[in-house]
Amino acid sequence: MKLNIQGMSCQHCVAAVREALTDVDGVTQVINVDLSSGVAEIEGNPEPAAVVAAVEAEGYTASVA
Repeated sequence: MKLNIQGMSCQHCVAAVREALTDVDGVTQVINVDLSSGVAEIEGNPEPAAVVAAVEAEGYTASVA
């Protein structure tokens, strides 16, 4: 699953998003969180709404790509 994420501006943001995604039930691996493109890629079978909610809880805007 790929996500479009808006609001990341530094490596701390990337780390916060990576950690939030790792904690979502059904996510088996966070493959990449790319600051320049604003795209995150994860593996597993999580609920899309749960993934978006986890990123938004960190203060960013997210949508399934």
